[in-house]
Amino acid sequence: MTKAEEKQRLRAAVRALERQLPERYKQMADRRLSAHLLAMPEFQAAGTLFCFVGTPHEIDTRPILEAALAAGKVLCVPLCTGPGIMELRQICSLRELVPGPYGILEPPPESLRLSLDAVDFAVIPCLTCDRRGHRLGQGGGFYDRFLAHYRSGTVLLCRERLLRDEIPLEPHDYPIPWILTERGLYEDGIPARLG
Repeated sequence: MTKAEEKQRLRAAVRALERQLPERYKQMADRRLSAHLLAMPEFQAAGTLFCFVGTPHEIDTRPILEAALAAGKVLCVPLCTGPGIMELRQICSLRELVPGPYGILEPPPESLRLSLDAVDFAVIPCLTCDRRGHRLGQGGGFYDRFLAHYRSGTVLLCRERLLRDEIPLEPHDYPIPWILTERGLYEDGIPARLG
């Protein structure tokens, strides 16, 4: 079995597991994840934040997005512009978000485009990951392309019950040093400080 086939098999298994998670657990985990993220000095110090907009099967990032806006940060979120391609677009309110071609809330096409260099801190999604920062995404390559060029602080969000011991890796996969779950922060696989 190839690594790509292993990834597809793992995606199917994790999607099935996510659908079975109790809604109460997901809401609790998301609240704690948001609280942990907002306590991170890297989040607090960031002038410009890049963050994904969570779908119903991902972490609810609305509290993070709202906190960033309330703190006066420049907030940018993904706009999918083609297969595997996303741009970083600034929003000033969550009311600006509209469903895009993949059903994900996105900024309007006329929103201000920001460069990767403008971002101080990035919050990245995954289907699953391991504690060493190896992530498995949806398979579209959007975040692989982002991570190939982005060099500032990055944190990966994952519910603890969706963590795996091992993720199949390919040469284009980039590890992320900080993994945040509802239990806390892992740095290079080791439980780490939050404040």
